Amino acid sequence: MRHLRSAALAGLLLCISAGVTGAEEARYRFEWQGGGGYVMRGGMSFDAALQDDGVVTGSDLTCFFIEGSRNGAPVGRWALSMLNEETSWMLTFLPQSSEFAVFSEGTPMPQAWNMNGVGNDCGAGGFGFNIGNAAQDLCIDGTLIFESQVPPGRPFPAMRDDSLSFPSDACQAPMLMSALSEDRIFPLYQKDETDVQ
Repeated sequence: MRHLRSAALAGLLLCISAGVTGAEEARYRFEWQGGGGYVMRGGMSFDAALQDDGVVTGSDLTCFFIEGSRNGAPVGRWALSMLNEETSWMLTFLPQSSEFAVFSEGTPMPQAWNMNGVGNDCGAGGFGFNIGNAAQDLCIDGTLIFESQVPPGRPFPAMRDDSLSFPSDACQAPMLMSALSEDRIFPLYQKDETDVQ
């Protein structure tokens, strides 16, 4: 009986594992050139099945990070694991043309990556990016960086790169079996007196 229950549990865990890891991911890298010597580089991933959709949004992403520099010196970074209920977070990606949506009549603020339209909420020591009706620009340490601004409608392409690797904080953590309560981990096996030790 114990072996039968253990085998059933192993089969269930194998099916769950296959479901979690079976989806193919599309990975993209990008680089944004701002004014004043500012540059932002980053990467993202999402389920490759979404490639045929018209729009991929922030809620579709499995991994995402951005890193900023000025004249080659680091100025800040942000990653998806830092997302919380107070974060400004909006991402609009157009997979069929491999580019982020930019300002237009139909998309007045298509990107808000840890940065609101005013540019003052990326947090102390924080880093963020925004595309709104006034400009594409950066936020550093809770302050809008006017020098970084470029026109709001300038194209912002991304390049597919399925070999891209991500920093450890860039990805949403999968639900770990160890995080579940014991009765949810092992619903198929309950020890009884007939089990052989």
